Amino acid sequence: MDAPIHARRPEPMRHLTVAALRLEYRDFRASAEGRPTLVLLHEGLGCVEMWRSFPARLAAATGCRVVAGSRAGYGSSDPYPEPRTPRYLHREAEEALPAFLAALGIEHPVLIGHSDGGSIALIFASTFPDAPLGVAVMAPHAFVEEETLAGLRAAREAWATTDWPRKLARYHADAPRVFCEWNDLWLSAPFRDWNIEACLRDIRCPVLAIQGEDDEYATLRQVDVLAEQVPETRLLKLPRCGHAPHQDQEAQVLSAMADFVGELPRR
Repeated sequence: MDAPIHARRPEPMRHLTVAALRLEYRDFRASAEGRPTLVLLHEGLGCVEMWRSFPARLAAATGCRVVAGSRAGYGSSDPYPEPRTPRYLHREAEEALPAFLAALGIEHPVLIGHSDGGSIALIFASTFPDAPLGVAVMAPHAFVEEETLAGLRAAREAWATTDWPRKLARYHADAPRVFCEWNDLWLSAPFRDWNIEACLRDIRCPVLAIQGEDDEYATLRQVDVLAEQVPETRLLKLPRCGHAPHQDQEAQVLSAMADFVGELPRR
């Protein structure tokens, strides 16, 4: 039987160097044999610490090893030397994530992504269709909606008028860069046409897509397109839930993910 979450010793923050960048991550050990490794991919303002207790609870609910890393520039991970481009999500999926997995010796993960991390997981699964055992995404982006832009404008106003910069600085070495690279790029004219719907049909693994009905950055159409393009897609639409299902409806998300992972084919 799994030990209660509060009785477990906190997992230490670890570091590894990938493509000359020092990246932070936490590694939660498996409590059952023969389970896949779950790799958490954070949102556009996230990092390892901002998952809070979710990785530990996910490890307990599934019995799986869970790895959560901070991408370049997030948390205390080294930043890229060059500015972000409209292809940054593809860069993460096609270059950074494969290198991170290889450095940890993870060949066939289950990717679990939130928001930007969900988009990265989907692009990875379409680019390397034989690699993931499954993909679970929460509030992923497949294209830019007016609701997305409205949410980003509201975020920019909150950044300028509240103590959000101070709060975000608790988690990131360079919080202003994290916010501005995310917000400025998504609101830029070149990003308006960003769309990954065409690549979704190349995904071969099962997909669990979770979306809050009250998501402030998107509509349910973001996950509906997944079901239309990927035959093995299971949808979970949550009422009274915003852009962070793992926070707003944690129990339902953990239950759905445990069921999803438990039904995946083994390698």
